[in-house]
Amino acid sequence: MPEGPSIVILKEAVKQFRNKKVLLVGGNTKLDVAFLKGKTVKDFKSWGKHFLICFDKVTVRIHFLLFGSYRINETKPAPPRLSFEFSNGQLNFYSCSVLLIQDQLDEIYDWSADVMNDNWDPKKARAKLKAQPSTLVCDALLDQNIFAGVGNIIKNEVLFRIKVHPQSKIGKLPAAKLNALIREARQYSFDFLEWKKAYVLKKHWLIHTKKICPRCNLPVIKKYLGKTNRRTFFCNNCQVLYK
Repeated sequence: MPEGPSIVILKEAVKQFRNKKVLLVGGNTKLDVAFLKGKTVKDFKSWGKHFLICFDKVTVRIHFLLFGSYRINETKPAPPRLSFEFSNGQLNFYSCSVLLIQDQLDEIYDWSADVMNDNWDPKKARAKLKAQPSTLVCDALLDQNIFAGVGNIIKNEVLFRIKVHPQSKIGKLPAAKLNALIREARQYSFDFLEWKKAYVLKKHWLIHTKKICPRCNLPVIKKYLGKTNRRTFFCNNCQVLYK
């Protein structure tokens, strides 16, 4: 599943199609998208893991789920879920969820919850976290209402950075650790973006998919934890369990 930084990269990669008219629209989506032919793309936006294609009075929301992908000016052997053709190229989406939004985006999205948005508000994130003291940190980091854009890789790496065990409860974290959790969720997302653009992301993973802890030289634990039941890598020695 693409995380927030990957969606930001997509948003930057499709700038060439901004203010361009859709010449052809297709794909095997069950939604009626034929009316988009002839419409002009006003903007591209992202919120967390959502990619937004903005037209007058309607926005196309793309969610890549677990295995979604896209191609710019090229195709895959499989049929696209949604495709657009412009005078200067084409945009194809595969194995994704497509939704049409009629409402104003500001009524749908809390931009201050997106860790990569200029309107990100750490104070709001702190208030949301304090309102759920019994939540495990591994679940809290994946809560898109608090940390929109944070995915499993970022979750694992952030908890390793701040030396917090994934099964720690939010309400048991010392104030300094809670602040570090909020700070690093955003900071690591931007580090992720930089490394992803340079094609060196995996080289910088410290704990995700690793076998040995680089701090302790001890075996890394791999478990499926929390209500989200997502794959979690951690070190029992240097990541403190607050319970």
